[in-house]
Amino acid sequence: MAASVLTAPMASIGVPREIKADEQRVALTPDATRELASQGLEIRIESGAGAGAGIGDDAFAAAGAQVVSREEAWAAHLVVKVKEPQPGEFGFLRDDMVLFTYLHLAAYPHVGEALLAAGTTGIAYETVQLESGSLPLLAPMSEIAGRLAAQVGAHLLERPHGGRGVLIGGCTGVRPARVVVLGAGTVGWNAARLAAAMDAEVMLLDRSPERLRSLEDARRGRLMSVVSSRGLLERLVPSADLLIGAVLTPGGRAPTLVDEAMVQQMKPGSVIVDVAIDQGGCVATSRETTHTDPTVTIDGVQHYAVGNMPGAVPFTSTEALVSVTLPYILGIAGRGLEEAVTERPELLSGLNTVQGAVCHPGVAKALDVPPRHPMACLR
Repeated sequence: MAASVLTAPMASIGVPREIKADEQRVALTPDATRELASQGLEIRIESGAGAGAGIGDDAFAAAGAQVVSREEAWAAHLVVKVKEPQPGEFGFLRDDMVLFTYLHLAAYPHVGEALLAAGTTGIAYETVQLESGSLPLLAPMSEIAGRLAAQVGAHLLERPHGGRGVLIGGCTGVRPARVVVLGAGTVGWNAARLAAAMDAEVMLLDRSPERLRSLEDARRGRLMSVVSSRGLLERLVPSADLLIGAVLTPGGRAPTLVDEAMVQQMKPGSVIVDVAIDQGGCVATSRETTHTDPTVTIDGVQHYAVGNMPGAVPFTSTEALVSVTLPYILGIAGRGLEEAVTERPELLSGLNTVQGAVCHPGVAKALDVPPRHPMACLR
C-alpha cells in the first residue's frame, strides 16, 4: 500500500449509494458537501445515493459535488458510507483507500476478512472512543435506535401485529405493559425513557451502579433502575411483555444475556427487540431481520432484530449522523490519517484494519486474529 494513503491529504471523497437491504441513509448531506468542497476537496456522490433520505442529485450538485457512477464513487481516496460493505461491494476494496463507516466486524466477520484480504484501511464509526469512554459517532444512532425500540415494541404488542393485545401504557384500572430494558447506555436509556413516557412499567437493568446512579435525577414515571444479575434476569425476563436488548461491547460481540430457556418462559405474544443484533445480539434466539420482514416468532415470542434500525427514519438519521462525522471527515481528508489521529486521538480506537492487520483488540478477539497496536499499524 502506498504510504500516502496514511500520510498525505486525500483529494477525493466518495459516497456510494447504500445497497444493504432497506438502508436509505446517506453518508453526507448537501450542507456537509458544501463545507468539504469549500476546503478544496473533490466530492463524488453516486447518483441516487440520497434519494431514500429525500435528497436529490441536484441538491448535491448545487453544493459542489460531482454526481458520478458507483465505480467512480468507490474509486475515491476516502470512501464514506453508512453501513458495512456488502459482498457485492467487496470488489471495490483496495489497499490505497480509507473506508470510514459503521463496520460491526464482530457481527460480520466476512466483511473483516474482505478488508484484510484487500489491505483496506477501515475506520469504524462505532469504535471511535473518547477518553471518557463515550462513543461520539455511535451515540446519535444509538439514541434513535433506542427510541425506535420502544416505539416498535409498542406497535408489535398490538394484536393485529402478532402481539398479546396489550396497550403499552394500559388504561384506568388496567395495568400497563411491563418493559424490561437490558443495558443503561444510550440505547437503553432512550428506550426506557420513551417507554416510561408512554406510561409503561419499565425495569432498566445495568451491571454498573454508577451508571444507574448517574441517571437517577432524570428518572420519570414508572421507571425503576436495578443492578443486573443472572438471578434477576431469570425472574424478570419471563414477566416482560416487551424485552429490549441494549447491551454493547465496543468492537466486540455483545454478550448473550438471555438464553433460550428464558425466552421459552415468556408469555405467548410478548415481544423482544434486540437492538444489539448488529453486534451479534444479546438474546440467544435472535436472528437478524430486515425492515421489509422485521419479525420472526420463536417459542411464541415475536423477535424484532433489524440490523439497521435507524434506517427506518433516514432523514432524521442522516442529519444526525453527518452532524457528528463531518469534523472527522474533514480531518482525515484534509490532513491525512497520521496527522488526523494526532489532532483527534480517539480516531486511533476507530482503526479496525490497516494493511492486512487488525488494529482494535475487541475486533481482533471477535475475529480470532492477533491484534496490532494502532500506532504500529500507521507506521
